[in-house]
Amino acid sequence: MEEDGATTHGTLLGGRVAFEQPAAGYRAAIDPVLLAAAVVPEQGAALELGAGTGAASLCLAWRCPALSIVALELAASPAALARRNVAANGFGGRVEVVEADVARLPPGLAARFDAVFMNPPFAPAGSSSPSPLVARRRAHVEGEDAGLEAWVEAARRALRPRARLAMVHRAERLPAILALLAPAFGDIEVVPLWPAVGQPARRVVVRARRGARGGAALSPGLALHEAGGAFTAAAQAVLRDGTSLDDAIAGARACGPAAPDA
Repeated sequence: MEEDGATTHGTLLGGRVAFEQPAAGYRAAIDPVLLAAAVVPEQGAALELGAGTGAASLCLAWRCPALSIVALELAASPAALARRNVAANGFGGRVEVVEADVARLPPGLAARFDAVFMNPPFAPAGSSSPSPLVARRRAHVEGEDAGLEAWVEAARRALRPRARLAMVHRAERLPAILALLAPAFGDIEVVPLWPAVGQPARRVVVRARRGARGGAALSPGLALHEAGGAFTAAAQAVLRDGTSLDDAIAGARACGPAAPDA
């Protein structure tokens, strides 16, 4: 089933970024905003794989004005919306939308980027009943020829040596992610995203360097919600103010309860 083409107009980052997206089908939530906040470095060139309508690329462009961004998207309809969003925010000189398949990365994008960032479909192909809406199905379920391995390989090909990958994914897929990263990536960092303090992480940010030799580390994480359901101050700093993930986590630690005396 194809979507009807209706769209809604809203904002990201507390009104700092205008954002148009489909009224039905896949709609961006907080994952692309968290992904954009996780990207380092903040200058040079970055590539988003599977950009959709551009939420993560738009947020990153707002936070990092010294960064040029290529937003790669397979489907024509979300790519067209992404271009409209880029133009609406005045990012046309720094953000380029390219229509291409992650599994068939254009040669011109190889070994070109200082950062690659991505929010791949969470579910393996054939693991769940597919949505009848094409855009939602592509966003949530891996394609038969574009599973997680293809996404990691595309990132490897696009990155310069020692350059950085960032992704948001389900915590339950972490073993597969680490196994796929191991041959070509090192200095792997796992940042848990807890729904609230004391709850298991459902999402993780995974960052790594192409060609690095360091192992994996579990870094301080981010609690998204207070006990009553409101976003924590650290989460608000990312989602509404455009703060980097690292700065938000550091701020949360600095403002936390004092350690007890020895």
